[in-house]
This record gives sequence, C-alpha cells and structure tokens, in this order.
Amino acid sequence: MGQHILDGTPPVTLILRKSARARRISLRISQLDGRVTLTLPRGVSEAEGIAFAREKADWLRGHLDKRGVDQVIALGESLPIEGVERQIMEGQGRRVALHEDALSVPGKPEQVGTRVQAFLKQMARDRLAGASDRYADTLGLTYTRLTLRDTRSRWGSCTSDGALMYSWRLILCPPEVLNYVAAHEVSHLAEMNHSSAFWSIVTQIHGPYTEPRAWLRKNGSALHSYKF
Repeated sequence: MGQHILDGTPPVTLILRKSARARRISLRISQLDGRVTLTLPRGVSEAEGIAFAREKADWLRGHLDKRGVDQVIALGESLPIEGVERQIMEGQGRRVALHEDALSVPGKPEQVGTRVQAFLKQMARDRLAGASDRYADTLGLTYTRLTLRDTRSRWGSCTSDGALMYSWRLILCPPEVLNYVAAHEVSHLAEMNHSSAFWSIVTQIHGPYTEPRAWLRKNGSALHSYKF
C-alpha cells in the first residue's frame, strides 16, 4: 500500500499493508531492521489505521529507542563474538583471524562486512554442531541435519523428523547461552513439546538454564542491530 511518515520527534516511517486475514489493526516492529509495519484488515481505511498508529506513537518510539541504532560492520567498529567485545581491524594475509579482543579482516574495506559474516557463520556452525552432538550423544539420540538461518522470531527449532535449525547470531552470545539453545532444541528430539518432562531433559543434559534463558530474553533483540 505504501508508506506514511508519522510526525513527531523522531518521525516514524510506517509501512502500510492490507491483509484479508487480519482481524484487527496491528503494529509490528522488525527486530532485524527496525521497520514498522501497520497492518489493516479488510474494510479498515488508511486514515483509521494512521489514527491508530498516532495513538500508539509513544509506545512505538519507546520500543524503537530500546532497540537501539543499527551498527554497520566496518573497520574500527566492534561487535561481540562469543560474548566478548572485539574490535574489527585491518588484517594481513588471506584469512580472518580471531584474537582476544579483536578480529582482523584482510581484503578491501568494502568487503569487511561480508567477510566477517561468513567467518561468524562458520564459527557458529562449528560451535552449534559440537554442542548439538554432545547433547544428542548424552540422550543416545541423533538429529538428521543442522541448518543456520538469520531468523527474526526464534533462536532455534527442531522438526518432527529430527532437523535442527539455529540462528547463526547465537555466536555473538556468551557460550553458555549458545549451549543452552542447543540443549533446548536437542531436548525436542525426545519431547516435541514444552512439558515438565521436556524441561527435565534440558536440566539433565545442560544443568540449570535460568540465567542463559534470561540473558537471551533481555539481550537477544540487540543482536539483530548488527548489519553486515
């Protein structure tokens, strides 16, 4: 349907869309890029939708402010890797190299974001495969495949045929958080639900999980602000 600028400080750009399936007007803020979508059910006019958004303006700006500003990955910037803040610096040779407090990236400056993302995805695959193998072995179970995505709404999933999916951005978290998510999804190989039996399995293979779970709920959305 187009866009509308909601006046105020700061102004907010609304992406307008019609949905025959929607039952009410809704506002959604993307955790990936901060875009605000105003969805209008059939029979609701654009003017009605914009009036609704104006009523929610303070709520919108509050959530956008909490989300923070997107950070484009480039030389001199920093980002957390395994929960440790590392500065991105110019590297030598051909390979990206991880250091105690830095990440050295060789090549052209305009390729830094792409190279950092590729490095993080490979590192995430190694860590998540290792954790998944370890927890699955503890249960005496196997998974069928492991894939990585950049998901908006979930950090991992497990299908009924034993396929595991994880967000590669988990590599930005402290290792105990990544391990908790792996334990959570592997536990679904035994229990495809969130019953007390499921949580007992998580505790059995991982141990206490309250702290890493709380960390992810508090800090997870901010990990989507890094743009590559």
